[in-house]
Amino acid sequence: MKVGVIGVGYLGKHHARIYSEIERAQLVGVSDIDEGRGKEIASTYGTQFFSEPADLLERVDAASIAVPSKHHYTLAKEALSKRVHTLVEKPIACSVEEASSLVELARKNGTRLYVGHTERFSPPIVALRERISCPLFIECHRLASFRQRGTDIAVVLDLMIHDIDMVLWLVRSPLEKVDAVGIPVLTEHEDIANARMEFASGCIANLTASRVSKGNLRKIRIFQKNEYISINSPGKSVEIYTRLLGEDGRPQVRREEVEVGGDEPLRAELEAFLEEIGEQEKTNLATGEEGRDALVVAFKILQLIRERRARIGIE
Repeated sequence: MKVGVIGVGYLGKHHARIYSEIERAQLVGVSDIDEGRGKEIASTYGTQFFSEPADLLERVDAASIAVPSKHHYTLAKEALSKRVHTLVEKPIACSVEEASSLVELARKNGTRLYVGHTERFSPPIVALRERISCPLFIECHRLASFRQRGTDIAVVLDLMIHDIDMVLWLVRSPLEKVDAVGIPVLTEHEDIANARMEFASGCIANLTASRVSKGNLRKIRIFQKNEYISINSPGKSVEIYTRLLGEDGRPQVRREEVEVGGDEPLRAELEAFLEEIGEQEKTNLATGEEGRDALVVAFKILQLIRERRARIGIE
């Protein structure tokens, strides 16, 4: 499979690295607005640098788009117009209208469109996906120290959208109600936010995302009947607490610590991308439609946050 990478900055350089290591992929080239960086990455992974993305897209079957969010739509549209199967990093676009346009273009051209929601490929989620049957309460904390990358958009679109997608994917029930709060701290966009999602199934999800925390924290708690699953990332183990009946008929709690392995999430995602477009196999990869659905919820959360800020006079 002939592949290319457009944008080889913080994340895109890892797309290039992984494609260069996957046997079924031929990394035809990379493209980046920074010529020096692009040529360095091309040299490192034994491929060609293209100053114009269009020239690269003429030579590949599939492409990763890992440029800043504001350019996702333009470059994904160009790739899909050339009938190049496309994996665009999250968020899929900067508006629901743009996302819907990409989904329709992919459908019209018979081209695959996917979105880089790598949380679906984290080893704990992969290991426990089948065990999570009917979640009733989900709590996600994604806290990070401040860095300039990603600050061109709100933390809801930068970090929380990973958990929005994961929750929609795990619950698979109509979303009935959303509530949210958030504020800007170090940038002009919201840097910390909390959202509550209520589903028709009765499940409630509480999501917190921050990029102004002292350190990094990634924790997911999933509650379902008779069971509580606790995931700490990064980590190689998951705690599971299960309600059982003892020999005397009284309830007891059994604690398990499940070791999890698996590939680097991005590697697993890119391999799934190649599998789906090469063999038409269904994987955990987020489709363009699912990426758009997550974006719809993210913008609803941002709307509620900004309405509340305006109501109480927070600039």
